[in-house]
Amino acid sequence: MPLHYIHHSCFAYSDTDLLIVYDYWRDPEGLLPKFLEEAERDEKAVYFIVSHFHEDHFNPDIVKWCAERKEEQWHLLPSYDTVRRRRIDKTLPLAVLRFGETVQTPHFTLQAYRSTDVGVSTVVTLRDGTTLYHAGDCNNWYFPPCTEEEMSSHVKVTPDQMEKLFLSIIRNLRADHPSIDHAMFPVDPRLGQEMLRGPLQFLKAINVRHFHPMHYCTPTL
Repeated sequence: MPLHYIHHSCFAYSDTDLLIVYDYWRDPEGLLPKFLEEAERDEKAVYFIVSHFHEDHFNPDIVKWCAERKEEQWHLLPSYDTVRRRRIDKTLPLAVLRFGETVQTPHFTLQAYRSTDVGVSTVVTLRDGTTLYHAGDCNNWYFPPCTEEEMSSHVKVTPDQMEKLFLSIIRNLRADHPSIDHAMFPVDPRLGQEMLRGPLQFLKAINVRHFHPMHYCTPTL
């Protein structure tokens, strides 16, 4: 399978002429260098997609790599909040991702959708029609009953408000993509018994060929 799990919410999609790296943060098994070395050797285009600015979804090394290899078709595709919060030079990204917008590259079309957290979720449609959905931090963050102080540290809305927002985003996604080949989606143990609530709602709404859980190892920042 051309889609490889790296760590936390990071995946690498490797094909004959391109490499897509999603939300690179850490690589404890040392898996990413072989894909990058292969890309350099075979003169593949490389795209780093960043869904949002959170520390566990962004590594500043990718900015340096893309700046150094811009002439080698290494491209940065960060969300609007990542550019702002991480102070990325606005001349460097191939495009800045904003929900509701579409980015066309020589290798794929990217559509950006809303998230229930910051940043965006994305659908990449490759030239052969294969679709890749990366949720970023888009999930039904339906935390179990807790104190107001604990709730404020997680989200700023009630569980019911969160669910309505999540389901509306999924409806919009389904209108464009009723079927998806590869879906990378959070399965977060902090949600306790509600951990599978969002994933199951997502799978009920959209026909997913391959479901790839992510975010299920709580990070140590």
